[in-house]
Amino acid sequence: MAKSLSNIKLEIKEYVNNSNTSELEVLEKLKAFYFNKKVNKNLKLYKKGKKKVSDITKDLKISPRKFYAILKAKDIKHIKSKYNLKEK
Repeated sequence: MAKSLSNIKLEIKEYVNNSNTSELEVLEKLKAFYFNKKVNKNLKLYKKGKKKVSDITKDLKISPRKFYAILKAKDIKHIKSKYNLKEK
């Protein structure tokens, strides 16, 4: 774990040296990239009706209002029909 963390730090420092960004800006870009990746994965399940808004907001740790803003920004209609969830 420590070796992989030090490797990540070295990669970030190399990227900072090669570009005109700071380490914090690089970390913010990485955070945004992985958050968007999670959002897109959950939106696919939402469109198919396999995941509810409450489950998605718990996974992403965001408020439902923020999720609805994401839906509006991506031009996705809010689904109010039944969900095809399998009961456990």
